Amino acid sequence: MSNIHEIVEQLNEGKTMLYPTDTILGIGCSAKNEEAIQKIFDIKNRPSSKSLIILVDSPKMLQDIVEVPELAWDLMDFNEKPITIIYDNPKGLPKSLIAEDNTIAIRLTDDLLCKKIIGRLKAPIVSTSANLSGEASPKIFSEVNPAIVEGVDIVLNECKTFDPQFTASTIIKLGLDNQVKVIRE
Repeated sequence: MSNIHEIVEQLNEGKTMLYPTDTILGIGCSAKNEEAIQKIFDIKNRPSSKSLIILVDSPKMLQDIVEVPELAWDLMDFNEKPITIIYDNPKGLPKSLIAEDNTIAIRLTDDLLCKKIIGRLKAPIVSTSANLSGEASPKIFSEVNPAIVEGVDIVLNECKTFDPQFTASTIIKLGLDNQVKVIRE
């Protein structure tokens, strides 16, 4: 499937998708749909105590969810590859997306397809690697575990020709006190 209108319609209905991101192939859904989020945990066989990343399409959407420290803008501007930042005190999201320490991992995506989906959905999307918990993240579609392909509701056509530029995003935890902790480079 590659029709943005149909994809968004199905995401609004609580469906899950396999899709290309600005880093690797991901499994996603609307970040506003609790049932779809739970389905992603089930598909991946991932404990719900391990939180998920969400993607936003604009600085405004990011600021609607969290207070963005000034340092975050600099980190996003100067990082050479996609960067996911863990922020404190998110608002307006289902509890299943929020970590036990009241944080959320968010990436402001540059990927055009992701931006189109998020923009039309008018909500962030969940983004987690397209692998079963504990397995290596697939780099190309043929490496995706068949259980993932069968488990999601939608497989975007773009997955089949996806060639990642990056292996994964840098993950940095950034507190409101501007304390920085690198989680993954």
